[in-house]
Amino acid sequence: MPQVLSTKEQSLFRTVVRNYEDKQYKKGVKAADQILRKNPKHGDTLAMKALIMNSQGKTDEAFALAKVALQCDMKSHVCWHVYGLLYRAVKNFEEAIKAYKFALRLEPDSAQIQRDLALLQIQMRDYQGYIVSRRAMLTGRSGMRQSWTALAVAHHLNGDLAEAERVLTAYEDTLKNTPSKTDFENSEAVMYKNSLIAEQGDIERALEHLESAGKHNLDRLAVLELRATYLTQLGRKEEAAKAYSTLLDRNSEYKKYYDGLIEAMEVHLDDLKARKAVYDGYAEKYPRCDAARRLPLDFLHGDEFRDAADKYIHRMLDKGVPSTFANLKHLYSDSFKKETLPSLVQQYIDSDKSSANEEPKRNGDTSKGASAAFYFLAQHYNYYLSRDLDKAMEYIEKAIELEPESVDFHMTKARIWKHNGNTQKASEIMEQARSLDTRDRHINTKAAKYQLRNDESEAAIKTMGLFTRAETVGGPLADLHDMQCVWFLTEDGESYVRQGKIGLALKRFTSIYNIFDVWQEDQFDFHSFSLRKGQIRAYIEMMRWEDHLREHPFYSRAALSAISVYIRMHDVPLLNGANGVGHSDADDAAERKKAAKKARKEAQKAEREAAAKKAEPNKPTSQGSEDTKKKDDDPDGAKLAATTEPMNDAMKFLTPLLQFSPKNIDAQIAGFEVYIRRRKYLLALKCLLAAAALDKEHSKVHEQTVRFKLALDKDSETLPPKSLEVIKSEFTLLAASVDLTKFNDEYLAKYKDCARRALSALKIRKLLNPESSSKCEKDVAAVISLPTTTVEEATEALDLLTSWKSSEIEGLRSKAAAKWPKATIFAAKA
Repeated sequence: MPQVLSTKEQSLFRTVVRNYEDKQYKKGVKAADQILRKNPKHGDTLAMKALIMNSQGKTDEAFALAKVALQCDMKSHVCWHVYGLLYRAVKNFEEAIKAYKFALRLEPDSAQIQRDLALLQIQMRDYQGYIVSRRAMLTGRSGMRQSWTALAVAHHLNGDLAEAERVLTAYEDTLKNTPSKTDFENSEAVMYKNSLIAEQGDIERALEHLESAGKHNLDRLAVLELRATYLTQLGRKEEAAKAYSTLLDRNSEYKKYYDGLIEAMEVHLDDLKARKAVYDGYAEKYPRCDAARRLPLDFLHGDEFRDAADKYIHRMLDKGVPSTFANLKHLYSDSFKKETLPSLVQQYIDSDKSSANEEPKRNGDTSKGASAAFYFLAQHYNYYLSRDLDKAMEYIEKAIELEPESVDFHMTKARIWKHNGNTQKASEIMEQARSLDTRDRHINTKAAKYQLRNDESEAAIKTMGLFTRAETVGGPLADLHDMQCVWFLTEDGESYVRQGKIGLALKRFTSIYNIFDVWQEDQFDFHSFSLRKGQIRAYIEMMRWEDHLREHPFYSRAALSAISVYIRMHDVPLLNGANGVGHSDADDAAERKKAAKKARKEAQKAEREAAAKKAEPNKPTSQGSEDTKKKDDDPDGAKLAATTEPMNDAMKFLTPLLQFSPKNIDAQIAGFEVYIRRRKYLLALKCLLAAAALDKEHSKVHEQTVRFKLALDKDSETLPPKSLEVIKSEFTLLAASVDLTKFNDEYLAKYKDCARRALSALKIRKLLNPESSSKCEKDVAAVISLPTTTVEEATEALDLLTSWKSSEIEGLRSKAAAKWPKATIFAAKA
């Protein structure tokens, strides 16, 4: 039975609740202890004390105390509510929902419990449960627009658009007075309802609603854009053309408006003259407009393209616009345009030369046009579709000679060195560029990125520290974590991989994984905030974005890098301890045992330090523990590097990758590598088939197909008969009786001029026939001589020979150094 409090103690209990809400935790604990001295089994007080302790960072003690509170009073909604709040605090939303539901059964009229339950349901995408909760909340507070809007959103996210619209209409029918034209919440509600009508496919009604209810909407741009879209979809072309003309008068740089106008004017895409006339009209109307002059270059051809491009290039170079090449490089997919553009720039350079002075002379600044032209050609020859790095360097030097203080020119020079394979020189030049404008954050981050590419981790941190908060505990790196600077953590992790510091590399990749978790969790606060502020359309967009959060390239890159590290750790366990320098020839038993022992010691030391810290009494601060930083018990990643199950750890990164990026062939390839090592042949086959569907001729797909056949033949007797039957029926990439050697040789013959595919075929040849090892190694070294081989492919060949401990390593290195003399990776090692 729950203990009954006296009037004085009831007042004290209210004080405890108030202290908790005001974050006066020490006073709250003191007041709770006063009650508990006389009523040691008062469940509500025990629960509130547990909640305060959790806010002070004493999570384990808080859970223990909350369980005691439940034992004292199982029928207290406060105890169950607090229990749910504790689970929510540790992100265990499933258990929190169970506790909230139990609390709600005990106290059905509690608006606070109902609200907390609803927020967790939408966070977990339990739309059916969310609808029930929101309907109950609407019954309790039917006079608030927020309650109606929330129920409409619940139906919308559940896919019932008609019911969502009906809810909004029902609220509108309850209004006695017409909302003010300046009522922002009503303005957003009208546009949200309009989007619901349009999503149902009833464009005619959506247009009618827009022109009536949305006529004076505060979001004028959205109204104009939707009206133009609806008119086009309804075939009312003349009105649509006027609507798009209005939009272009507002913003003449937006390509989508031009496309809409041309469609509304019913100009056929093959009628280039009429399309060009539309753009020319706006170019004349708005003399400073860039889009009207640039966009026709996308569809013009031949002499018409040459004339238009010549005018555009002269205009941009006369102004010295640095982004001219960036505006035009997408045209390089057309070979004619790729050849025409640089020739026009060269004509620009030659046009005003005289025998007395080789530099172009133009009105105003005599060097601006010349330097911009040289800069364009430097970028042209640095671009991967037209690469000639020697010419690129020649032109960028000319540009720098004219404008030695240009940050852009020095940045491009650094990129040219990067493409030459000289990361050290690239880093030095980018640092020079940074020094030209020390107040520019962009060039600062570029300099740090190039330092990381050159494995200058400490220098990169120092460079980034110029723009981080000096007062941050833990220095610049801690501030970059706080700011969720994903690009830096990714580059830093990849740099540590190259340095052989596996622990630190995994630490960075795990940090990125955790940042995506934080982004997933951060939406929690917006479930109530967006409804309170009336930002419904933005909220729906956010929810849809969150549902595909891990599709982001940032996650894919970090996950693939982490999986690659775990695969290496599995193949050569603890090759380099935690953060030592890796040695590819240190795979003998003694060396590996020594490395493993070192890693275990580092992990045990980190665990002892963490346990000692946990054993210390919690020291409360004036504001509880909100402002205190949690000490990292594994700063160097020693625990991560000491894992005994790298493939299980890799699954943490792989599962979201395969779920959200199934069309990413690198993800499917990584999935195969993980599953084949775990002997999950059905899952490995699924990844292999998915990769083959994306690119059957991919080098890794060929390699994995043969390896899968070999693994299947080897383990067929140990597989369950049903699994084996399914695998054989689905594995159609190779015939059952295929000669693998012949199959591989045919692939090699077919792609003998492609370095990457040739390397995969040679790797398989050595696997199938170990006796041919010497011949395979020589053939790998010969890949360098292929005219299409890139620095990256040559590096892969070098890595392959290194993993084989081949005698051809130095021969390949010397050939590569002769072919790419500026690349540092092929330089002879001291």
